[in-house]
Amino acid sequence: ETLGGMSDSSAAGTTHSVRVEEQLAFSDWINSNLVHDPDLKHLLPLDSEGKQLYDKMKDGILLCKIVNHSCPDTIDERAINKKNLTVYTKFENLTLALVSSQAIGCNIVNIDAHDLAKGKPHLVLGLLWQIIRIGLFSHITLDSCPGLATLLSDGERLEDLMKLSPEAILLRWVNHHLERAGIARRCANFQSDISDSEVYSYLLNQIAPKDAGVNLEALRETNALNRAEVMLQQAAKLNCRSFVTPQDVVNGVYKLNLAFVANLFNNHPGLDQPEEIEGLESIEETREEKTYRNWMNSMGVKPHVNWLYSDLADGLIIFQLCDIIQPGIVQWKRVHQKFTPLRKFMEKLENCNYAVELGKQLKFSLVGIAGQDLSDGNATLTLALIWQLMRAYTLSILSRLCNTGNPIIEKEIVQWVNSKLQSAGKRTSLKNFQDSAIADGKIVIDLIDAIKPGSINYENVREGGNPEENLENAKYAVSMARKIGARVYALPEDITEVKAKMIMTVFACLMAMDYVPNMDAKPVAVVQSSSTPSPVASANSNGLAAASPEPKQQEQKEVVQIVEAPAAVATAVITNGNGTLEESHDSEWNDQETTAGGETISEAAATKAPAAAAASSEAAVVDEFAD
Repeated sequence: ETLGGMSDSSAAGTTHSVRVEEQLAFSDWINSNLVHDPDLKHLLPLDSEGKQLYDKMKDGILLCKIVNHSCPDTIDERAINKKNLTVYTKFENLTLALVSSQAIGCNIVNIDAHDLAKGKPHLVLGLLWQIIRIGLFSHITLDSCPGLATLLSDGERLEDLMKLSPEAILLRWVNHHLERAGIARRCANFQSDISDSEVYSYLLNQIAPKDAGVNLEALRETNALNRAEVMLQQAAKLNCRSFVTPQDVVNGVYKLNLAFVANLFNNHPGLDQPEEIEGLESIEETREEKTYRNWMNSMGVKPHVNWLYSDLADGLIIFQLCDIIQPGIVQWKRVHQKFTPLRKFMEKLENCNYAVELGKQLKFSLVGIAGQDLSDGNATLTLALIWQLMRAYTLSILSRLCNTGNPIIEKEIVQWVNSKLQSAGKRTSLKNFQDSAIADGKIVIDLIDAIKPGSINYENVREGGNPEENLENAKYAVSMARKIGARVYALPEDITEVKAKMIMTVFACLMAMDYVPNMDAKPVAVVQSSSTPSPVASANSNGLAAASPEPKQQEQKEVVQIVEAPAAVATAVITNGNGTLEESHDSEWNDQETTAGGETISEAAATKAPAAAAASSEAAVVDEFAD
């Protein structure tokens, strides 16, 4: 299907292709996984053709549930509006789902609740695919499946496996089972190589429990479609007939076949469990590493970040982040974006040296950190740089929104928090970001209610003082912050453990949200100072204003002018503008080539300032759904 137009801000004549097979696949996946949820009785099941998908997304409940299915406990159920829904409470749900999607690593640029409320197919499908993909890939780790260690080739270490993308790991997994089945054939991709169903048939036969009744009957079929149907009947015996139809297999639809294989892996990996994996603890992704990775991916960096220390070792991701924080700071002529085989090592090292130089220009504290440390993947020093990048990004948004021309410092954030709490008549207060009083979550909860009076249902707030109740409050606080549009990447545990670094970002994001609907006023009052209130700001004011949910193009341009940085546009426009979701084609998302064995054999060239194209509301958007 070809759809005209993209959003109110898109260039005239822009069209988007929507694959009906994706519509069908995602609808079937939703029905299979969520149909028994009592909160979704009024929405599910979706029709067999999937045409109801877009309409059923409009109240935000289904989208919140999908996020939680892919990444459990991301959204606190208490934060979801479920009864007596109005246009404003639906928008709150959609905002909660969107900002939570960003927090788990979805790349969303210039999309807000209006786009989803209108049920724009290409935006809905693009967002759904990212959420579903993240959920499917979250289990393709050594932590979830230690048996992955058996996929290592001679001479490889666990770190080498971590460097591979999930797609490359799945290719290794498929070829591992083909080898064990005594089959000479190997799979190099999930498009043409699987279209005859032969690889799938041998894979299913190899991973199936002996009593499942799976066989190779499909190989007797000469017709490709018939063979695919019989193969999928075998998959059904494993309760894994998901995402693809026989036609999708024959046509080699990349996304859906990738999802099919990932689902097979998650349910029936068929790998021997090693007795002990030496060095596993040292390479398991920590909570801090995961937070940073999700933040980077939501920024739209290319290629997608899978493992921090290998994916940042060539400097390209760091350059993109620096250019988002301070547009124009990167001299791209100095950057090696493609590497020559003979000088690859030196070119990457030169990039890393330049990355450290840029960090110093941004006034980072980089004592003892050299380019060699980044190139070598030194965990401690790499994390030190990443934290300062995240901090600089967060504070740069605040500086632009404050429009003071001066950088915001942590002391000012603490002062703002206390001023806001006091003006709202709250009893809580903040000493600093190490304040032990933060642990029960009440300061954050009170601050959210001060920013948006009446948003907090205090019946949901626990007394606190013990780990269980503190965590309950922290979960509620994080979800409610996202519900009002604050782009919080911190996790509830960061609050209960009073992790000062992440605590700072929570308060900074809330401070930014207080500025967004009041850009012409000081961030003390919660009233809309502009004579023409923005639609979502109106929706976030307890539904008191009656602005149309259709934003004017002129209004959005004003927001884009105020928030100059491309990534900051995404943060501000999430509750104020109306734009597009930038979703790259899967080959760009992976940005790697793989051999038959799943080895990475080429490096991707980073796109110069990838978010820069999204800064303009007139920018062309890469259409993931085009053939």
